[in-house]
Amino acid sequence: MAGKPKLHYTKGRGKMESIRWLLAAAGVEFEEEFVEAKEDLEKLRKDGALLFQQVPMVEIDGMKMVQTRAILSYIAGKHNLYGKDLRERALIDMYVEGTTDLMGMIMALPFQPPEAKEKNFALIIERATTRYFPVYEKVLKDHGQQFLVGNQFSWADVHLLEAILMAEECKPDILSPFPQLQAFKGRISNIPTIKKFLQPGSQRKPPADDKFIAQVKKIFNI
Repeated sequence: MAGKPKLHYTKGRGKMESIRWLLAAAGVEFEEEFVEAKEDLEKLRKDGALLFQQVPMVEIDGMKMVQTRAILSYIAGKHNLYGKDLRERALIDMYVEGTTDLMGMIMALPFQPPEAKEKNFALIIERATTRYFPVYEKVLKDHGQQFLVGNQFSWADVHLLEAILMAEECKPDILSPFPQLQAFKGRISNIPTIKKFLQPGSQRKPPADDKFIAQVKKIFNI
């Protein structure tokens, strides 16, 4: 029997957080080995564990997987969260790419200079409410189903809930104009594996604080 997946990354959200979310949604227990100093990253590089010299890296099924998208696709496919045919997989990919773009903007915000933050914060709210959330609201309204794709729980649903919660950290009432997304949030949050991941004490990571930002800058020479 294969051991638990082992995740190698910093002790924060970053690109690994969506991987944590997806594993948790699939009901997969995982271990974490944190990169807490530049030396930890250099050791992984020297050991040949990082194909492109970068984290995230996940040890899973005898592989040392890198590249966030590849890791997520593998987990989704393995745990039946990637649709039932090529068409559904294409829809899931499109929806995931949209939420990835939005979450990328939110994750980058704490690392930006103060003079850029106000402008970019406003841009995040504008993009979330005019470009991204209206798409998912319309999808749910048009097909009248519980989930985004194929009327079954998929990676796209997990990713959208993660994006919604991150956006609400920026603006708590951001879902006010989106009744379908409000209902979706309630449904997906109550799926047992997700509900467990949202409880205090889980492996879900908090938003970046000043201490974490300083640590990341030091590790990655930002």
